[in-house]
Amino acid sequence: MLNIFVPGPGGLVRHEPAPGAALPAAALWLDLREPTAAEEQLVEQALGIDVPTREEMREIEASNRLYEENGSLYLTATVVTRLDTDLAESTQVTFILAGACLVTNRYADPLPFQRFIAFAQTHPAACTSAPLLLAGLLEAFVNRIADVLEKVGADIEAISQRVLTHPRQGRRHGRDFHAELEQIGRGGELVSKARESLVSLSRLLTFLQESGNARVTQEARLRLRTVSRDVGALADHASFLGDKVQFLLDATLGMVTIDQNNILKIFSVVTVLMLPPSVIGAFYGMNFSYIPWLHEPWGVWAALGLMVVSALIPWVYFRSKGWL
Repeated sequence: MLNIFVPGPGGLVRHEPAPGAALPAAALWLDLREPTAAEEQLVEQALGIDVPTREEMREIEASNRLYEENGSLYLTATVVTRLDTDLAESTQVTFILAGACLVTNRYADPLPFQRFIAFAQTHPAACTSAPLLLAGLLEAFVNRIADVLEKVGADIEAISQRVLTHPRQGRRHGRDFHAELEQIGRGGELVSKARESLVSLSRLLTFLQESGNARVTQEARLRLRTVSRDVGALADHASFLGDKVQFLLDATLGMVTIDQNNILKIFSVVTVLMLPPSVIGAFYGMNFSYIPWLHEPWGVWAALGLMVVSALIPWVYFRSKGWL
């Protein structure tokens, strides 16, 4: 799909490309979303550029992601999409500054694109030039990552309260942390993808600011510098959240281990308590002609009493040591 945006008095105006027609001369933003071969060819011929393929966009080398060719800037970043679901994904978006036009090539529909398009359609100051459009899009991605990190931080705090606080009376043992471990795993995955996106955006912003291309105006460079500072701050915060997620994961697994040890301790104590009575019972169960108290009418009660006493002695000892 090819979306053509032209600046208007109230903001960007979307135009549907007519079949076989040339691109509007006033087009400021060409948005290629899962483009067909014909749409790519139309944009390439109109602007004299080479739109990277999906395979080329996935290359991780900086030389294949950030470069200048025939006066046009090619910038590919890894961004995170579907953050509101349990299946967050990383995808690539290519930004091309060619002439007075911004070209975006993508195979997903991240929420920052939707938000920025809605914003630019009602704010004319945001769409006065292609570099400012690019800066606005990058700001939208950074703001989205900030929202995600804020949500992950709140979720981690809630999990921490459930895991590390003292349990209610009657629920000291056997707490089930299955749901908490799943939430910690999802939080860690989101933080990891957010950090990957921040690293990619940081490289893109550094390249763009250091570029001597005249199309990047001074106003755009100032906004990009602000975005770059935000990316650096979010990267530090993401690292902090990553450490906190790892700590919480270790703490949760430690709590699970403690609960398991408590259960095993109960079985161990029961086994030790029952061992002396079992020995006494086995002794009186032997088929010998002479066994103490064998023919006494009170012998069975004496044996039972001896079993009870032999079980009580370890129990009293364990209680005195604080093991129970």
